[in-house]
This record gives sequence, C-alpha cells and structure tokens, in this order.
Amino acid sequence: MIKTRITELLGIKYPIVQGGMRWAARAELAAAVANAGGIGFISAHTQADGNALRAEIARARSLTQGPIGVNLTLLAANTGIDYDGYVAAIVESGVAAVETAGSNPSKYIPAFRAAGIKIIHKCTTVRHALKAEGLGVDAVSIDGFECAGHPGEDDVPGLILIPTAAEKLSIPILACGGFADGRGLVAALALGAEGVNMGTRFLLTQESPLHPALKQHMLAATERDTVLVGRSYGDSSRVLRNGIVAEALAKEKEGGVTYKDLLPLIGAPRWMKAMAEGDLEGGAIPAGMVIGLIKDLPTCAELIARMVAEAKALVSQRLRCVME
Repeated sequence: MIKTRITELLGIKYPIVQGGMRWAARAELAAAVANAGGIGFISAHTQADGNALRAEIARARSLTQGPIGVNLTLLAANTGIDYDGYVAAIVESGVAAVETAGSNPSKYIPAFRAAGIKIIHKCTTVRHALKAEGLGVDAVSIDGFECAGHPGEDDVPGLILIPTAAEKLSIPILACGGFADGRGLVAALALGAEGVNMGTRFLLTQESPLHPALKQHMLAATERDTVLVGRSYGDSSRVLRNGIVAEALAKEKEGGVTYKDLLPLIGAPRWMKAMAEGDLEGGAIPAGMVIGLIKDLPTCAELIARMVAEAKALVSQRLRCVME
C-alpha cells in the first residue's frame, strides 16, 4: 500500500488513476484498474446517453468490487449532449468519484456532493485549479504540456506545473501527462502531487479496447511522434503524427482556418473510428509524449504491481544511496 490523501479520498490501495479517455475508457478497463488497487474512470461521452452510461456502469460493477468513477467533460461546443442524463446516471449509480473537465462544473457539484461522490476536476493551469478548489471540488488533476488530448495553451510542463500548483492549493493533486512507471510515480509525489492520472499508459494495456494494430504502432513510437493540432485557433490537442495530421497542420500553416474547417480531418468521430478499426491514418488519434517510454502491453494488474515495486525500490535503494 502507498498511502496519500488521494488513496484515502478514493478508497484505493495505490495512488494510481486511469483517466477518462473518450472511446477507450469502458467498463473492462476501469474494472481491471480497480481490481489492481487503483481506480478506473468510464468516459460518459463514450456512451450515447444517460441510459447507456447507466448500463456501462452496471457492467463495470459486475466486473469489480473496487471503486470506479466516471469522466464528464463539459464543453459548450458539445451541443445536443445529454448532460443531465449523464449526471442522473452518475448520481443514481453511486460511483466513487466523478472527474469533471472542460468548463465550470458548478452546476452539477451539489448533486454529486449530495450523493457522496468525490469530485476531481481536470485543469491545465494553476488559476483554473484554484477556481475549482473555490467551487468545492475534492481534488484536481493537473495536466502538463506533455499530456494527450488538450494540454491548454500555456505550454507549462509537469515539472513546473505540479509543484507550482502544490504550493498554492490545499486540496490533493493528481499529476497527469508524462507518467507511465514507478519513476514517474515517485517524481509526482516528490513534486507535491498525491497520485498519478494516466491515460496513454493504460491505453496500451491488455484490457484496453484500442485496436491491436494501433497498439503495436504506438509501442514503436518515440517521444517525438506526437504533435499539437488546433494551435492556430487556440484549441490545441496532442495527437499521433500521421498523414491526416500533417494535412491539418498544413492547412493551419496557410492561416485563417477554424475548428469547423478542420473537423472533417481531426474531429472525434473520425479518430474514434480509427481507434476501433486500427486505421493508422484514420484521424488525429490522441496520445501523450509518454509513448516514448512505453514498450510493452501488460495487463493492468501487471502494470500497477510493477509501478509500485519500482517506486518502492527507487525510494529504498537508489535514492537512499544517492542521499547518503
């Protein structure tokens, strides 16, 4: 056991969290992480509506006795999304935690609190983390520049962002972006976080639904094989390099493009289809710089056990020798 405020808050054995990755974060993956001593999050947006999310949560509960959570990304651009249905499903299902992201979650905080659900808000800046703390969330997940998906526009890496946030916040912090092993876990704790939130690392596990062809492609990738798209109009997203992404970047370089202009190339429907079918050129597939550290496809249980063993060995042997 590794005890931190995060493990106490979420009722888990190890301070290791599987983030709510759209499309990939399903019952099997979340349950496998929970069974291994961490907590896994189902992505609400992977499900068509509140009823589908309710069924997915029930499926996860049939696979684990451990705590699970739900990621709820709140974006104004996502019109027609069944947010109220999602929230009702989360509250009625009694999950351990909800990870909110995107815009202000204040509308839904009272309902989550009344249900005894712990609230983690994902942030890419310290100022947003402080705002979330003021709203009454229980913890924040801090996304550094290295992370998959949306890292914000400030370009602050975790090595700076995490300790800066830790100095200013009183609630627990999860470090996100660039974490894949025991070294990262120890580093996160040393920087002031109380756990790690991993997406790309859990995407490359046996229980992940990602197509095998994409898994093998990502295992061969390096830390230089991701790039930011959408930067020209202030909505950066870190994705794998491929032909589709190169085309999108060329259009951005020409200037004057908007999100709607690039939607046919980099929109979620296209990359989610690619993740399911293994089409390496099928869309702008989210991935973090950490793919350069990932070289195998363990089960979630193997991954978490290895991380914990590495972390303990690092602290008790290598770091102690260095300090002495």
